[in-house]
Amino acid sequence: MSLATDKKPAKNPTPTDQLSKDLLQSFDNVFGLHPGFRPVHAKGLICSGTFTATAEAKKLTRAPHVTRPSVNVIVRLSDFAGVPEVPDSHPEIASPRGMAIRFQLAEHVHTDIVAHSADGFPVRTSEEFLEFNRSIAASGPNVPHPTPIEAFVMSHPKALAFVQLPKPIPTSFARESFFGVSAFKFIADDGSSRHGRYRILPDAGNEYLSPEDAAKKSPNFLFDELNQRITKSRIKYRIMVQLAEPGDEVNDATIGWPADRKQIPFGTVTLTKRENDQEPELRKIIFDPRPKVDGIEATADPLFEVRANLYLLSGRRRRAANNL
Repeated sequence: MSLATDKKPAKNPTPTDQLSKDLLQSFDNVFGLHPGFRPVHAKGLICSGTFTATAEAKKLTRAPHVTRPSVNVIVRLSDFAGVPEVPDSHPEIASPRGMAIRFQLAEHVHTDIVAHSADGFPVRTSEEFLEFNRSIAASGPNVPHPTPIEAFVMSHPKALAFVQLPKPIPTSFARESFFGVSAFKFIADDGSSRHGRYRILPDAGNEYLSPEDAAKKSPNFLFDELNQRITKSRIKYRIMVQLAEPGDEVNDATIGWPADRKQIPFGTVTLTKRENDQEPELRKIIFDPRPKVDGIEATADPLFEVRANLYLLSGRRRRAANNL
């Protein structure tokens, strides 16, 4: 006779679990360990507002945040580095900046978009991502040339192209564009589907600083500027979806699509309030790059699963450090 128990059997670790742990450690090796903070995009702020979908979005997908008149959103804007005190104008590790949008559908029900300010990604797989990070960590100022990271990018043309992408310093978070890393499958009411990538464009347009002007800015100028801006007016972003055509690669984050691919307006995010980042419920948020909602599906891009696991792993570590 067997006895019932509430204890669940221990989950055997998978290669993905180990890879996520190794990636988390690799970020710690690059930026140092800062308990209670994210391993990347450690310095950030949170705003709240609303999302309103377009008629074009309602034809593209049956996702619930698109079919409703509007939904509330939580948006986190951030610098890149896993360093909580990184200056906003740091020429090397403040960019690419991050934007994460949480569409609040019901209590404990949501879907997210995670994007950054570079239109591209350096690697196709998580294994390459780990090698990339380890190469950076091993390439200190006293390491002879070619350093490990120099050797890596020279043997990985897509990584070299990403490293060489211009990453200028914006005058404001409200004047920066953001791009989804991976493609998604959008499914309409009639079952038809299209693949697309998110592009998030500031309603105020792009505006960037020269390196000389950026160097004169205070360490927190982007955060201070947004605080002032949002008390005076709403901040709006237009979410676009760039649609793939037959033959376009949809499972490789390093391959961008031609600029002439059709872009449709998906909706508008309107930010109305700067939230208190120290609120426990906001500090608990763990964003998920997977949509996890009917009407939008992750593609077979190999980055999805490990990125989701990494966010969860680092989020749980952050919660524990903050006693949340």
